[in-house]
Amino acid sequence: MQALQQELWALEGPRTHTHVGDLAWWATMHLGREREWKRRVWLDGDRCVAWAWLDRPATLDYEVHCDHRGGGVHEEVLDWFESEAEGDGPLSAYVMDGDEASRELLARRGFAEPAEAKSYAYHVHDQVTQCHLVEAPPGFTLRTVRGDEDLHERVEVHRAAWAPSRVTEESYRNVMRIWPYRADLDCVLEAPGGTFAAYVLCWYDGENRVGEFEPVGTHPDHRRRGFGALVCRFALQRLREVGAESAVVYANARENGRGARTLYESVGFRRHTRVVEVRRER
Repeated sequence: MQALQQELWALEGPRTHTHVGDLAWWATMHLGREREWKRRVWLDGDRCVAWAWLDRPATLDYEVHCDHRGGGVHEEVLDWFESEAEGDGPLSAYVMDGDEASRELLARRGFAEPAEAKSYAYHVHDQVTQCHLVEAPPGFTLRTVRGDEDLHERVEVHRAAWAPSRVTEESYRNVMRIWPYRADLDCVLEAPGGTFAAYVLCWYDGENRVGEFEPVGTHPDHRRRGFGALVCRFALQRLREVGAESAVVYANARENGRGARTLYESVGFRRHTRVVEVRRER
């Protein structure tokens, strides 16, 4: 699945639906989540040309190689989804603005964008090589995670930022073991006393020299002080230092995601497209 994403990035750049880091994060952030999904891949020899990830009961994330969109393999992916989906509620999938082959196929199969559709704004930063050094305010330290010695505080800042959260120390150990996690790209702002005020987990695809922010968070006790932007700039600096040329981040495209979008745009990301939910009633 990750190999397909790398191949598509080389062909389509930031219009690729998911980064290799998304797949790693989804698979490891929660313990026992395997019972909540079904996955399948489509191969051409040893090469992955499509994958499907069904979040039970009936929500689909998927990717199809651009050479197969709108065609037989794409039909097979949707056939599998419709046969494996559970319950009697609507089927839900996602399509990127401008992907007419996928949109037309989904429309032929009865999928349409509902009035209250979920949507995600796709942002890219294509000037990572020009990002400058940043400094923390007095008493704070910008640094990266030092492995197990930071595990507790790293999990605590995530849980506080995303409460209620299912991430635990045990699940985050799984995150730290999977490719392409790198502790030297797990960026934190350390507050006086040793707790973490904010963080950005960076994932790096070295083949395409593109990083991803997923996820990003600020502890509620430290919000509205510019710390989110500060740690984002530090994360861009770290990506530059390891050889990245660009970075991506995704945010809720609806009104309640305005704060996150404003944050990312303030540090140099620009919105370039959107992925929107489409549904089919059953």
